Amino acid sequence: MEKALTSFLLTSLLLHYVMASSAMTKTNITTDQLALSSLKSQIASDPFHFLDESWSFATSICHWVGVTCGSRHQRVNSLNLSNMALTGKIPRDLGNLTFLVSLDLGSNNFHGNLPQEMAHLRQLKFLDLSFNSFRGRFLLVIGSLLNLRELNIRANNLIGSIPLSLSNASRLETLEISHNSLLGNIPEGIGNFHNMKVLSVQYNQLTGSIPFTVFNISRIENIAFTMNSLSGSLPNGLCNGLPILKGLYLAGNKLHGHMTTSLSNCSQLQLLSSSENDLTGIRNRLNQLTGNPLYVFPGEIPKAISNLIELEVLDLQNNRFSGSLSKNRYGDLQYIWSERDFSVKK
Repeated sequence: MEKALTSFLLTSLLLHYVMASSAMTKTNITTDQLALSSLKSQIASDPFHFLDESWSFATSICHWVGVTCGSRHQRVNSLNLSNMALTGKIPRDLGNLTFLVSLDLGSNNFHGNLPQEMAHLRQLKFLDLSFNSFRGRFLLVIGSLLNLRELNIRANNLIGSIPLSLSNASRLETLEISHNSLLGNIPEGIGNFHNMKVLSVQYNQLTGSIPFTVFNISRIENIAFTMNSLSGSLPNGLCNGLPILKGLYLAGNKLHGHMTTSLSNCSQLQLLSSSENDLTGIRNRLNQLTGNPLYVFPGEIPKAISNLIELEVLDLQNNRFSGSLSKNRYGDLQYIWSERDFSVKK
């Protein structure tokens, strides 16, 4: 009798668990479905009918175009609507996709403000909103997304300053916020991004000096500050903490001073852009670099470039170079691109 009662109780508990679990899964899927349906309702133009034809209640949301669900919970963990020519706004309900790991809305025509409810996307690792028409202030919610690895909001209409809370997202590996209208200083806390590989804040209206902490991020490969109003000097040990730096973009600012002798420590540097500043001593550092770099300068073409004996492509566009080139110094050179005509010595 006791065994039968125990068996009955265990069976009842198991059945209750299965039913509760099934109900919860259905509720969660419904939550995601409502969030995506809300997004679809905000799409004013879908010229290629990506969503019109696919996002239908007749099929599971896990089979909708651009949607990927996790195998364990069957919740939406990836949403990729990039390059679909969509026009519309982002609804608040998007913040209910709490299992979302990757969100890519790049290269569309989304506009309006970004909802604060995006702070609920705490599992998000990849966020690409680039090449849209989002406006308003920089995302204050980014500091709440502690798992974020890549943030790309390039080419929007964002204004305001870079919030101090951004430094809370210390796992960032890529920060691409160029081509906006951001103002103010670059926060010192950006130096806390010890895993940072790409830092691009170019083509904004940033002022003040470059935080020296940026030059201590040992994993960084590209640093881009081009076309702001940044002032001050560069640190003496510029390259001491940048062993794998490949690109350093400084052009179009108000930087001054003498280029540090530590430039030779940037042994993997391939591109150094420093024109339209008041920096001196750069040409003297060219022969310290062992790679095949491209430099952006005004004035005469540096003679030290002839030391790059394996150079095949020389791009001199968007410069103010003068002087002459000697062909016999560039044995492997196949292409020269320039907006000016140079005298060529054989």
